[in-house]
Amino acid sequence: MFLSTLSYLVTYVCILLAVAFFTLLERKGLSYIQIRKGPNKVGIAGLPQPLADAAKLLTKEIAKPTSANFLPYFLAPVFRFILALLLWELYPSNVSINYFK
Repeated sequence: MFLSTLSYLVTYVCILLAVAFFTLLERKGLSYIQIRKGPNKVGIAGLPQPLADAAKLLTKEIAKPTSANFLPYFLAPVFRFILALLLWELYPSNVSINYFK
């Protein structure tokens, strides 16, 4: 049970890192195509840029509508994120985890 949980955790972290650095690659490509400064000018080859983007996203001011239900309003993005990560379990892989050992 511990190894399967650890395997899922490592998989999710790798997916999140891959998405962050594919975003960096896209930004670098667009900046070269448009002949402008891009994330390649931030830090060492732009590597801290995805971390800076995540920090900016998490520290942004959250709007609180007065007429909305509080709990569903704030938990909807969390559920959507969890669902997106769980859909990666449908991706075929060579590694199989046997739950019934």
